[in-house]
Amino acid sequence: MSIKIAEMSKNQNTFIKKQKAELKKRKKREKQEKMATRKDQPKSGDLDDMLAYVDRFGNISDTPPEPEPPKKEINPSQKFNTNTKFKSQ
Repeated sequence: MSIKIAEMSKNQNTFIKKQKAELKKRKKREKQEKMATRKDQPKSGDLDDMLAYVDRFGNISDTPPEPEPPKKEINPSQKFNTNTKFKSQ
């Protein structure tokens, strides 16, 4: 009986080793295929492809933001006069 158990465990060990080896080969093959597809893809070194824009809310996008309407400038004559001294009571 102990001989049969030893043989079964030996068979299981070799079976598990074979499965691990096949899995390792498959993963290696898939990795090589991924590397080959990445290598075959055309590389574009354009600056426009590398740019990313951030809007005022912090969201990143590929398109430039819409220009904001210009702010109204205050005329210097409309500003408060800061050089005047107030009399203390």
